[in-house]
Order: sequence, then C-alpha cells, then structure tokens
Amino acid sequence: MPTASTAPRPTACLTLADGTVFYGKGFGATGEAVAELCFNTAMTGYQEIMTDPSYAGQIVTFTFPHVGNVGVNPEDDETADPVADGMVVKWDPTQPSNWRAAEPLVDWLARRGRIGIGGVDTRRLTRAIRQQGAPHVALAHDPEGNFDIEALVTRARAFSGLEGLDLARKVTCAQSYRWDEMRWAWPEGYTRRTEPGRKVVAIDYGAKRNILRCLASAGCDVTVLPATATAEDVLALAPEGLFLSNGPGDPAATGDYAVPMIRKVLDRGLPIFGICLGHQMLARALGARTIKMNHGHHGANHPVKDMETGKVEITSMNHGFTVDSQSLPQGVKETHVSLFDGSNCGIRMTDAPVFSVQYHPEASPGPQDSYYLFERFVAAMDARA
Repeated sequence: MPTASTAPRPTACLTLADGTVFYGKGFGATGEAVAELCFNTAMTGYQEIMTDPSYAGQIVTFTFPHVGNVGVNPEDDETADPVADGMVVKWDPTQPSNWRAAEPLVDWLARRGRIGIGGVDTRRLTRAIRQQGAPHVALAHDPEGNFDIEALVTRARAFSGLEGLDLARKVTCAQSYRWDEMRWAWPEGYTRRTEPGRKVVAIDYGAKRNILRCLASAGCDVTVLPATATAEDVLALAPEGLFLSNGPGDPAATGDYAVPMIRKVLDRGLPIFGICLGHQMLARALGARTIKMNHGHHGANHPVKDMETGKVEITSMNHGFTVDSQSLPQGVKETHVSLFDGSNCGIRMTDAPVFSVQYHPEASPGPQDSYYLFERFVAAMDARA
C-alpha cells in the first residue's frame, strides 16, 4: 500500500460552494466546469444521460459504480453532443466490453470536451445532495494536479443556479426538420417510417432522439420546430396533434414564450401531449405553478402511480422542477403521482384530449412500461379525424 509520500497525486477535484472538496482521478477533457450537481440512480445508459439536453447546466453523479463497461457508440447519442457539463463516478471508467462499443467512454468524453472525475465517494456525495439540496460546484481536471481551491470555491459560489434560466433556447434546434427514424429493434437496428402517419408538430425544448423515434413508431409523421416557434408557425403546418418535448432550465423562464403559443393552440382543440419540461409548459399554460425541487428526480427506477387505473409504472425521470399539484385549476386532473415523494407526475384536461407526464415514457435509459402514452396520443388524433 503506498505511503502518503508515494500516493498518486489527485488529478481532479470537485469543489462545492460550501467549501467541501472531493479529490479523485480525472478523465476525459481537461479544464474546469461550473454547474449544479445532481445524482442519477440508473444502472445503465450513461451515454444517453450525458447526451440528454435536460442536463444542461448540470454535472451528474452516477450512483451505480460500473461506468464505461459498454463503451459508447453513435447510435446511443440522444443529441449530437454531450450536454451535461461533467460526470462524477465511484470507480475509474473501465475499458468497454460490448459488441456495440465504438470507442471507450474516456476517449469520447475527451473528444467531446467533457470532464470526468473517478474515485469519489459517491454515496457520501449523494447523501449530501439529498439532505442539503443540489449544490453549485466547480469540477476541475489537471493532469499535473495543480488546483486553486479558493478560486474554484469562488466560481462555485458565483454560479447563478438554474432558477430563472431559460436553457431551452440553448439546446433547441436552429431550424425545423422532419423526423422518420423509428425505435431500435433487433436485428435491423433503426429503420425509417415510410407509410403515411398522423401529422404531428413536436416542439423541441431539448428533445431526445428516442422520444421522436417513439412518436414515429407509434404512427406519427413528425415535424420538429424550435422552442421559440409561435402558434402561427405550428398551425401553418396543419398538424393533427402537438407534442411538447423534454428540456432543461426553469419552466417559468421558458414559459415566457412557450405558454402563449400553447394557449393559442389549445383554443384550436388539437390533441396535445407533453413530456418533462413539456409537461410543465402545458401545466403553466393551463394556469398551474411550477416550483424548484430540493434535489429533483434523476434515475430509471422511479415508481409512479396512475391515479385513474391504480397501475404502478417504473419510470425514467430527469427533472429539477415540478408542477405544484395544489395549483391545478378546475378542469385539469392530476393523473399520476410519484410514489417516492407524492409529487405530481401527470395531468390531463377533463374536457379535451390534452395530457402530459413528468417522466420519460421513451425510457432511454430505463423501463418501457409507459410507451402506451404515445399510442394514447395517436388514438386521440384518430378519434378526432
């Protein structure tokens, strides 16, 4: 066992705004990143998590220690580049051992400019996040192990946090596009939708590719519009339904431009389906409030109860804000709740084909218990045709 004088010098450190410092071994890109720290309990899907636009402005602590073992490959990216600002893991990432691996996780992170730190007591860190709330942190990687801790603490304290930030503008698409790729299936992999489908406009607040694949697989002809699209932009395409995607940031800030658009489309009576930030946007458009959570929900093992059927679904979640169920107006019913903390996980209008959920029914990563929601959305359009 190495003595104190011969022990390897740390090459990365995670500095919290309260002055706490975690040292470890850096991997991926070098440099510094400042963000909010969250933890994710998923046992698979680290690549999908790192490329999920909902993680903009966040560094992810992975509670599951086996990270890197399946490598990375282009098919599993949820968007073109990683969006999470960094990753924190218990054990150093392993070399890949999977037939789909195209390159090691460490090389992919370095090439994509994202920092990682290994050798951290993630259990202790996760307990701190749960008890004290999601902290603001600075993550640094220097192969020489030279760190200005005081400066890093100052940077962490200066971080503004996610409240009040409209991050959807930063991760949305630059222009509209069509989507026809369907869900991955053995042995073909990804295939293209060729037959006509229900015309759906999907608003990209930070949409994951697998959500769009699920829409296509369920029978939708999808056109994606940027987050700032107006009601006129949407209606000009004569859609049969409107989809509101996941995304990052404070729903109150994004709602400044999203809510007016949604309200105008609501007046046309179109079926509407929202996920995650899209759920929060719909709730705000209907008159409800959203609030910041202590540490949010991030993982692929969250039990959610359907209040109308009594069914319990195991779901994938990633959100730091939630809809205040006490603020739901008349005519809007709470349909799903978290069995972890009772927070709102779904709503629907009682007199219109309009509904949304807080969780991710497309999984990626996670269970596929909730895919039926995409089919429900298509059925609503079929009924209106």
